[in-house]
Amino acid sequence: MKKFFLSVLIMISAASVYSQEKFYLYPDKKGLKIGGTSKDTEAPYIEHFAANGDKRNGAAILICPGGGYGHLAVGHEGSDVAKFFNNEGFDAIVLHYRLNDAAQSGSRYPDQYNDVTAAMRIVKSKAAGWKVNPDKIGVIGFSAGGHLASMLTTIHKAANPGSKDSLEQYSSRPAFSILVYPVITLEGEFKHAGSARNLLGDNPPADLVYKLSTQHSVDANTPPTLLIHSTDDKTVPVENSLLFYNALKANKIPASLHIFDHGGHGYGMAPKDPVINTWPGVAVLWVREKLGL
Repeated sequence: MKKFFLSVLIMISAASVYSQEKFYLYPDKKGLKIGGTSKDTEAPYIEHFAANGDKRNGAAILICPGGGYGHLAVGHEGSDVAKFFNNEGFDAIVLHYRLNDAAQSGSRYPDQYNDVTAAMRIVKSKAAGWKVNPDKIGVIGFSAGGHLASMLTTIHKAANPGSKDSLEQYSSRPAFSILVYPVITLEGEFKHAGSARNLLGDNPPADLVYKLSTQHSVDANTPPTLLIHSTDDKTVPVENSLLFYNALKANKIPASLHIFDHGGHGYGMAPKDPVINTWPGVAVLWVREKLGL
């Protein structure tokens, strides 16, 4: 009997460490759904994972899982990442954004951009209640989620203090950006064709393809950015990160680029690789330095 109660207490304790809340992005809009290859009928939402109480540092990070804009890798590129940052004192928020499918029956741009923008504004609106500094909220994205994060990083919606929409009173600009094996370009030989088609559909206008190849949107207002990639990535070529890094450098934005000689694509936190799994620790040190934590 004592062992039973001990087991229950352990389970309760483990659950409380990673407490989470769910918030729909558009609670007043009906009929929206995530969609994608799994035909997810849930409306787009965020999950808030609160930082462990004794480690809280007042910063937060919005997480964009990858999946080619067709599905969401919400485990190893979502909740696993959130729990890591929780342990480092950050509140973490996993974004479940709208998706498309091979039949083009789902969502295309600007829906995904609107989702990530709404998510950042919602997080900032709740910052005080979460004991988070709204000026210390950043974004991390993986693969196609890295492209989504790069849109948030480069294409900002300014705060409108006089707006009747309370969310529009917050800027969508993140304080920092971490892009892990990101899709960046939607044009040329280095694009990820599946992500490009799911986001833009067939035969999109050339000016939109150019604009959303986000290396072209980097400017003086782009926040500090850390990029992680692998040379042998055959899904999203490393040139994607190189293009973005060079644009950051050209605009004198604080930028760090870490390229591993192996790893391929989609490794998330890389728990089984003693070399690649150093990147999350490097990322935390980098963010702390940028935010003065």
